[in-house]
Amino acid sequence: QVQLVESGGGLVQPGGSLRLSCAASGSIFSINAMGWYRQAPGKPRELVARIGGGGSRNYADSVKGRFTISTENAKNTVLLENHSLRPEDTAVYYCSAADVRTRIQWYPEVWGPGIMVTVSS
Repeated sequence: QVQLVESGGGLVQPGGSLRLSCAASGSIFSINAMGWYRQAPGKPRELVARIGGGGSRNYADSVKGRFTISTENAKNTVLLENHSLRPEDTAVYYCSAADVRTRIQWYPEVWGPGIMVTVSS
């Protein structure tokens, strides 16, 4: 079974930085794309950043220039560097992996349990 586990969240002051990490485990053969989504209280889940199999990156307009997504493919890990954080970045951040293949099973998408990021003074 494939699992994703996020780490690196917490409380940070406005203007500060955080580094989120998400590691996928479970005898994985390949992952086509990985990304980060977030959900603030009372709002729908939204895409933050995504990186495709060819290395293409997509960012939400609200985080462009402040967040950077990258992967460590050998470790099936996706990172999200968050800089110049704002109170409106406060949300639960979820990691996702798309088109995941193990030797015996295919998963269209797998989600992590989420991790809280709070930006407040």
